Amino acid sequence: MRVSTNSRYAAAVQSLQQRQIDLSASQTQMTSGKRINRPSDDPGGAARAERAYIAQQRIASDQRSVEASRNAMTLAESALGQAGETLQSVRETLVAAGNGSLDAAGRATHATQLSQLRSQLLALANQAGSAGGYLFGGQGASTLPFLDKPDGVQATAVGGQSQLSSGEQLPITVDGAAIWLAAASGNGVFVSAADASNQGSGWIDAGTVTDPAAITGASYQISFVGSGAAASYSVTQNGAATAQSGVAYSAGSAITVDGMSFHISGAPAAGDSFTLAPSTPDLNVFAALDRVIATLKASTTHAGQVNQSVNSGLRDIDSIMGHLQAARAEAGSTLTRLDAIAGRNQDRTLWAKSVQSDAEDVDMVQAISEFKNQQTGYQAALQSYASVQRLSLFDYLK
Repeated sequence: MRVSTNSRYAAAVQSLQQRQIDLSASQTQMTSGKRINRPSDDPGGAARAERAYIAQQRIASDQRSVEASRNAMTLAESALGQAGETLQSVRETLVAAGNGSLDAAGRATHATQLSQLRSQLLALANQAGSAGGYLFGGQGASTLPFLDKPDGVQATAVGGQSQLSSGEQLPITVDGAAIWLAAASGNGVFVSAADASNQGSGWIDAGTVTDPAAITGASYQISFVGSGAAASYSVTQNGAATAQSGVAYSAGSAITVDGMSFHISGAPAAGDSFTLAPSTPDLNVFAALDRVIATLKASTTHAGQVNQSVNSGLRDIDSIMGHLQAARAEAGSTLTRLDAIAGRNQDRTLWAKSVQSDAEDVDMVQAISEFKNQQTGYQAALQSYASVQRLSLFDYLK
């Protein structure tokens, strides 16, 4: 078999070129730290690395949603905390307004303070979020959630929460109407109230439940006849007479009706009446303040109306404060859940990076060893080829 000299030279040159390409590829791997620098290096490994990279981007997107939700819930929790502090100031002002020594001007001063505190609460309820919406906007985060109209504050946003698109529930708003306008009225079981037309100085407290099993859910009316030492009262249930009829009245003594106990103090006038009704989840913090403010501002208010308004106001504020504290606790629970989600995202990101690294990163020790071997082989082949190329017939004849 004859092999021409040109063929041998061409094969040697091709071998050297291939060795040079391999050597350059090894240098590229060591420089980049990547075993796969183009899909053709390892199609299967490149596909695994690409899937891991896409997973990282998806997790990063989820984490951005978590951070947006965390910011919103942090602001909401802070706003509810400030609202609690403001309501505490409202309570202190109400206690001061109940001082029997105050005249109409003194009560009007406290009414002005309550109006200012009411404005602060409304500002908190309409607080904007970091994304340009409103924290308590429900499902209409871009619309001012509460409007102060002549007949009181009204919710304009749709109830519920706005959530980011994710596999997890990530709220970016809070249901403001459920927080600010839907506390339990009365003491949470029943609501005690004085008739607006009462003329005496009598007033009724919030009352307590003495026997939950005896609660009927009916409405009751306590009507007074006579006055002074001759005052007595009768209790009706949904308009029907009960066994308590013509009972002698003793100021401050407990009155018990079907598992409910309450006190009527002061001196009710003949014809005055008080009511008990089931509690409902519609206590509006702004309406509660409006009622107290209106009573304190009125110059013709008598002692019984002031005492009733202040005590009912304190009862309502206590209920609202408990309601806001529960909402704040829920926001705190959401923040805790978001922290857990962020932790899971961090673990998933670490896993995806590990998969990508296993698929495309180079083993530096092995790469250096292969590079040294290729470099040595290339240099040896190059020297051998150079030596052979210099040979000629004249060199042989020498």
